[in-house]
Amino acid sequence: MFKADQKIVLVTRETRLEGLKAKWATKSQAEFALGMAVEKELAREADLLGEEVSPKRLRAAARERFQEYEEEHELYDDALQRLRRDLDDLGPKVQVLERGFIPNFVFGPNDVIVTVGQDGLVANTAKYALRRPIVAVNPDPKRIDGVLLPFNVDGARNAVRRVLEGKAKSRSVTLAEALLPAGQRMLAFNDLFIGARSHVSARYRIKLQNRSEPHSSSGVIVSTGAGSTGWLSSIFNMAAGLARASAGTRAPSSSSPSSQSTAGITPVRLRWEDPRLTFVVREPFVSKHSGAGIVAGMIEPQQELIIESLMPDNGVIFSDGMEDDFLQFNSGTIARIRAAQERAQLVIP
Repeated sequence: MFKADQKIVLVTRETRLEGLKAKWATKSQAEFALGMAVEKELAREADLLGEEVSPKRLRAAARERFQEYEEEHELYDDALQRLRRDLDDLGPKVQVLERGFIPNFVFGPNDVIVTVGQDGLVANTAKYALRRPIVAVNPDPKRIDGVLLPFNVDGARNAVRRVLEGKAKSRSVTLAEALLPAGQRMLAFNDLFIGARSHVSARYRIKLQNRSEPHSSSGVIVSTGAGSTGWLSSIFNMAAGLARASAGTRAPSSSSPSSQSTAGITPVRLRWEDPRLTFVVREPFVSKHSGAGIVAGMIEPQQELIIESLMPDNGVIFSDGMEDDFLQFNSGTIARIRAAQERAQLVIP
């Protein structure tokens, strides 16, 4: 029997087609704008190769590209409709929540949350849902890897039912937090970014235990165990590729994850429950006023990574790729980065 104040919150995000329609007002205008861009790019490539491409072929290629957006949208919309039908008769009210409204939404204490989208949607939701159970659904397994998405559409109803009955299994996921002196706090499911809003160098002083130095860099990434397969893994991929190029070796196929070992670089992979955090400084610059001695490491339990802003303006802290939901991080502000006491709860089969 479900609780009187319990509801099922179905968290969604707009598809790429919806994003285009929002920009260009109508579907036909969106198709025209995308088609023109694709045709121009294909024509430019053909011209560089000294080839001729017929207008008919260019239009066909542009239409094929737009059909990918349409198919993706139709599959997602179908998944949502099926989920609504499957969940409506479980008892609690089903409320649909679009991704952009998550930061301002107040979850009820007994809400059951169902995310429908890519891994990033789980991350965006979990830091606000905190200990509330999350059933993460992969609406399109052919397109979405779904590291954090253990359920497909057909299995979601049973998973939610088990949560309502108090019989569901879940995994506890470590969250990262950034604390500011005024009491402001930013939580992260995957990663925190500490740096500058634009593509200018971020200036700050970094401290871990008894080591400290000033930095000029593209910012600092702090990753949780869940985030170690996301942005952090991309940084390792970049470092491994650069090491291979510097050694004059041929880049191996991306289908071989173990190929990075040829560059002597082993990516960090932590379990979701691991209480440690990993930090990496992006593109540190060595100069008379900045160093590169503290560029990566682990933040152990009970430790803090301390970062003091040296930027008069445009300093920011945001998490999980949501740049519009940020804390200001300007001169004199000190951020303390550590594992949060709260944990996210992801339902598993």
